Amino acid sequence: MMTPAMLNRRRFLHALVASLVAAQRTAEAQQTGKVPRVLVYASDAMFRDRLVDGLRDLGWNEGRDVVVEWRRAQPPEDPALVDELGRVSADVVVLGGPLRISRAMKITQSMPLVGIDLESDPVASGFVKSLARPGSNVSGVWMDLPELAGKQLQFLREVAPRLSRLGVLRDDRIGGPQFAETQSAARTLNVRVVSVSLHRAADADEAMTRLVVERPDAILILTSPVTFFALPRIAEIARQKQLPSISPFSTYPASGGLMAYGPSFPAIWRQAGSYVHRVLKGAKVGDLPVERPSKFELIVNLKTARAVGMTIPTALLTRADQVID
Repeated sequence: MMTPAMLNRRRFLHALVASLVAAQRTAEAQQTGKVPRVLVYASDAMFRDRLVDGLRDLGWNEGRDVVVEWRRAQPPEDPALVDELGRVSADVVVLGGPLRISRAMKITQSMPLVGIDLESDPVASGFVKSLARPGSNVSGVWMDLPELAGKQLQFLREVAPRLSRLGVLRDDRIGGPQFAETQSAARTLNVRVVSVSLHRAADADEAMTRLVVERPDAILILTSPVTFFALPRIAEIARQKQLPSISPFSTYPASGGLMAYGPSFPAIWRQAGSYVHRVLKGAKVGDLPVERPSKFELIVNLKTARAVGMTIPTALLTRADQVID
């Protein structure tokens, strides 16, 4: 007859074996890819971390419930970096920039793609059939361009009241709608636009030299993966030439630029986490409506203002979400 001590010992052994088996199965699941795998193509690990924050808010524990892998995307590898999607598998792919999104869509029609694009009209560019029902294997966050351009020029006018000639630095291979809205807003204010294109971050000096020759009163740096990488050098040249400048990139003032007005990049990537969450829970990405960025910021760098000999109006500073000094 089995004694209570023997029964307790047997229960302990059963529990121990069950625990070891569960741990082994978890390890095997991770090794065989049964834990959901998310690939993130972005220019900075910070964006991947904000995506993970968004997933954590929704109950996902990185490493246990989901694996999130970052691929550093930077010119000149952009957008060819995503060519690996023809050889690897993932439960969700998150990509920043229209060139990468477009290329990924050509490579795979089955993997769910979550796009973050600040340059394109998603319907006109063929990424989705409609904002409410994308209908393919991509959805995500796209920017509302018309309102953005008008406010950027408004803020430039407040620091440079005599603004009549605007220099625009852009990548003319993408971002047509963004530039068109800038031109429209400029016409309303009777401001002439001169633009220079930048295709490689390494060419920032040459592009800014061509732009400065046009004698602009201020500079607007439009979004693109290339201009993002060139922000510190662009900001430095703008300071040297004592030109006020603004960009939709919320990171521009931290790079030494005067002002930024646009969507918060950390917030956008956190927002993308909700798409990943819904897809991993069984939703079809083509059924998820396209969203606009949830948070916009005005950021001013007072140190740069002093460097270019400018006084930022108090009314503008009081509206700023962040002031760098």
